[in-house]
Amino acid sequence: MLKKTILVAASLLCVAQAASASDRYGSRPPVVVSPDLTAPWVLQLTGQGVRPAVSSPRIASRQRVQQKRTAARRNPDAVQLAAVNGTRPVQTKLDPMFLPQIVDYETQHKAGTIIIDTNNRFLYLVLGQGKARRYGVGVGKPGFEWAGTHKVTSKREWPSWTPPQEMVAREAAKGHYLPAFMEGGPANPLGARALYLGSTLYRIHGTNAPWTIGYGVSSGCIRMRNEDVVDLYERVNVGTKVIVI
Repeated sequence: MLKKTILVAASLLCVAQAASASDRYGSRPPVVVSPDLTAPWVLQLTGQGVRPAVSSPRIASRQRVQQKRTAARRNPDAVQLAAVNGTRPVQTKLDPMFLPQIVDYETQHKAGTIIIDTNNRFLYLVLGQGKARRYGVGVGKPGFEWAGTHKVTSKREWPSWTPPQEMVAREAAKGHYLPAFMEGGPANPLGARALYLGSTLYRIHGTNAPWTIGYGVSSGCIRMRNEDVVDLYERVNVGTKVIVI
């Protein structure tokens, strides 16, 4: 009798416990695999949008160079200002058509005259007999184009640079701060040589940003590669006629 009573009590206890467990999980929350299937850790499972942590140094280097070249083409001014501020912009390949070469050039102007075609970004040193020595140049950016006739009034090797107040104010308004004065040297925007034109602030000069040759990037000056302006400097004298068209 006692055994029977114990067995009945045990059965009732099991039923009670089962009912309690059923009540406890009667309203269980749904199982959620991921709250957001676009979560970064989920994307990593498929590789979508994930870049390897370590890539080929050669590939990475090429990508950085290409990005900087694209930036230089889109905003040459920013590249030039980076050079002025002392950072080292990437050098890009110059289009071969802007390298010095002897070309056919018919003109009524006498040998020794400099003619600058700002639309096509070329400077011609007239040689006579239908020939000219042609150089690639950088010219004034939109709003800073000009044309006229002047003479070379002076020549300077490794000229210093004092930005005009108008330029300083203009660049400061853009958040670019130019030095009040810069000694001549490889980092100077005027480059290795300068030919001063008349009584103007315009010059034919070298550059510390040779990849800008062929673009409209300056405030009106005509810029050349340093090796090209040195070559021109040796070929012309003070008093040389300069025609800008």
